[in-house]
Amino acid sequence: MLDIKFIRQNPNKVKEGCRAKQAKVDIDELLEVDKKRLETLQALEDMRAQKNKASKKIGETKKEKSSKKTNLLLALRPLERARRNKKIILEMKELDSNSDRLTQTIKELDEKFNALMLQVPNLPQDDVPVGKDASSNVVLKEVGEKPKFDFKPKDYLELAERLNLIDIKRAAKVSGTRFGYLKGGAALLEFALIDLAFGTLTKDGFIPIVPPVMVKSEVARGMGYFEQADKEDAYYLPKDDLYLVGTSEQSIGVMHTNEVFEEKDLPKRYVGFSTCFRRESGSYGKDTKGIMRVHQFDKVEMFSFCHPEKSKEEHQFLLSMEEKLMQQLKIPYRVLQMCTAEIALPQAAKYDIEAWLPGQNQYRETHSTSTCTDFQARRLNIRYRNKSGKVNFVHTLNGTAFAIGRTLIAIIENYQQKDGSIKVPEALQKNLKFKTIS
Repeated sequence: MLDIKFIRQNPNKVKEGCRAKQAKVDIDELLEVDKKRLETLQALEDMRAQKNKASKKIGETKKEKSSKKTNLLLALRPLERARRNKKIILEMKELDSNSDRLTQTIKELDEKFNALMLQVPNLPQDDVPVGKDASSNVVLKEVGEKPKFDFKPKDYLELAERLNLIDIKRAAKVSGTRFGYLKGGAALLEFALIDLAFGTLTKDGFIPIVPPVMVKSEVARGMGYFEQADKEDAYYLPKDDLYLVGTSEQSIGVMHTNEVFEEKDLPKRYVGFSTCFRRESGSYGKDTKGIMRVHQFDKVEMFSFCHPEKSKEEHQFLLSMEEKLMQQLKIPYRVLQMCTAEIALPQAAKYDIEAWLPGQNQYRETHSTSTCTDFQARRLNIRYRNKSGKVNFVHTLNGTAFAIGRTLIAIIENYQQKDGSIKVPEALQKNLKFKTIS
């Protein structure tokens, strides 16, 4: 979440950021609730001070009663002392009653304040293009030569079904639509891709990890995706109060909740592999066949906790690692800078990589990398301690290494042969006993 102090000092900037990201949150209402909350807290503090003062008076009376010097005088004025104590006790009861009322008011205001704060998006960085939809995304570059065929290239699903690599018909029988079996060479290619990603990234200091695929609701909310439509896209187990992750980012990002890094240990980089689950609730009618957009898929994900002053540099580094992996596979791609309408609530900036798919004659997304600045770290209370001992929030970033299904699609379409066979990219051949799938 954003710092409330920043929102108080920069309301117009926050409103503009909300408009740019098409986030529906009433900043004026938030500030009004915040003001009432602070005023009520101050009133409660004043009331507690009055109560302490009244309590002190009773203490002084008891002290007078026990004093030998004043005992005779008090004995001559028992009714006056009793009246004074009764008045103080009545005042304290009234203060207690008012205090309970204010405490309840603060509780209600806190709930409303927190609900509104969770809806405020991270602000887009200044260089993010402003736009209302994907048409405002900016193509930064195109890399690699598109393959030239002396035949009409086929769609991946036609090739994969003919070679018995993907079976969506039996998957539908077992699990329903938007599922698929990876078989034979496709299954082996998956493990070769995982090995390539882990081998490449661990050389640059990424810690390999296989995280849980279920996370508790309170930590899931800390990542900042469920205040938008993403909540409808998630699988939830109410009996256990657990969410199935839509990407391993969601279980890696929360693992250091309420922890403090030492500055020297930053950046802390992880590369995780996990199965992911999404309802694809907002994709009705899109990619209903095949494995482009499915409910269950495997993914290798990068995640970094870094120093705030290094986060822009780290974002470029994650993008460079995504490009390095694509270049090893020799798949043509382009890099896009995503506009404000295309970045999620916790993200401040995002790049996508789209692979060229000759069988579909178009680019399709295979990678994304985002910086969330300190937005998630504030929610999860993840900080670092600098050399002088001062503690501040880290920045969090994530990036796709390989979305397995989509990467397989790119390989099948770009490496298809005239006879319907699939060549294996050279970078993956070391892990396989074959160079062609036929």
